[in-house]
Amino acid sequence: MTQSRLSQISENYDKIQNRINQACKSSGRDPKEVTVIAITKTYPASDVDLLESIGIDNVGENKDQEASFKFKEVRNKFTWHFVGQLQSNKVKSVVQYADFIHSIDRLNLVKEIQKVSQKINKIQKVLIQIDLDESKNDENRGGINPTNLNELAQEISDCPNLELSGLMSVAPLNMAAKDAFIKLNEIQSEFLKSYPLAKMLSAGMSDDLEEAVVHGATHLRIGSALLGERPKIG
Repeated sequence: MTQSRLSQISENYDKIQNRINQACKSSGRDPKEVTVIAITKTYPASDVDLLESIGIDNVGENKDQEASFKFKEVRNKFTWHFVGQLQSNKVKSVVQYADFIHSIDRLNLVKEIQKVSQKINKIQKVLIQIDLDESKNDENRGGINPTNLNELAQEISDCPNLELSGLMSVAPLNMAAKDAFIKLNEIQSEFLKSYPLAKMLSAGMSDDLEEAVVHGATHLRIGSALLGERPKIG
């Protein structure tokens, strides 16, 4: 079973790499600039361990309970990304294992992460989540209004235990991916003038990775295209 599962994941990864290569070719980018984060929510820890053998060393989760369990279960060494909406009462747990937290969108969260990181003497890498949905049709996705970006970025920069690594966003359901990522690229271009070291751009998932790559994404959050249809829960 393990070997057949590995073959399936490896074949899927080859297809993803081909998609990335084509998108890079059309936009004049180097494929080495693009990192795949395997979003492993609902998949077993055994799947996560298989990823190392095909060259994937970045793993993402969106729920703390599942992520903290897998972090302890997985044998191989990965860079762990927390990509879900983060509640303040989960910060203490998430900071223990997350190399990157992608979903920073409010000041009280910044303060709590700083407090916890300082206690354990850790420099926590964070990304600010941008809300591209002007209609606010999907408030569950989180993110800050782009007009508030610089203010939050400055607050993060003032925290000695936080490292501002870049920006993250999700294409809104009511907007074409191309339009969303064009807008995100414009926001990032202005942002980099003030924060030139925060170069990460976490954008693009299984269905829209090409548009994300064309418009500057450095990190793609890929789940079903890599690992197949998600297991049913319950």
